[in-house]
Amino acid sequence: MDKILLTNMQFYGFHGLLPEENKLGQRFNVDLELFLDTRNAGLLDEMEQSIDYSKAYQHVKKIVEGKAKNLIEAVAETIAEDLLTSFHLLQACRVKVIKPDPPIPGHYESVAVEIYREKNHE
Repeated sequence: MDKILLTNMQFYGFHGLLPEENKLGQRFNVDLELFLDTRNAGLLDEMEQSIDYSKAYQHVKKIVEGKAKNLIEAVAETIAEDLLTSFHLLQACRVKVIKPDPPIPGHYESVAVEIYREKNHE
């Protein structure tokens, strides 16, 4: 399966369990892999045969910068569900939500959640 990659998208959101996270907010990075057949897009050179990257970005932005959630697992799940229902050519997606500066004592680069979801073919 072909894929479109959107990497290191950066947003500011208010997700987290701690009150200060919900009040002050923090940075979140998101990586996407969008799985679809891009053959027709490549042959016909028509946007209708693919997924518009800017529209996918806007969907993610609205979720990450929108209503606060307790867990980044919930942020990732919401993104995947939204993308799979919004883009008819999308067959599956991998969503990685990264919290670069979580309020956890210790030395590390970030914490992250990565999920893979497929479209239900009912």
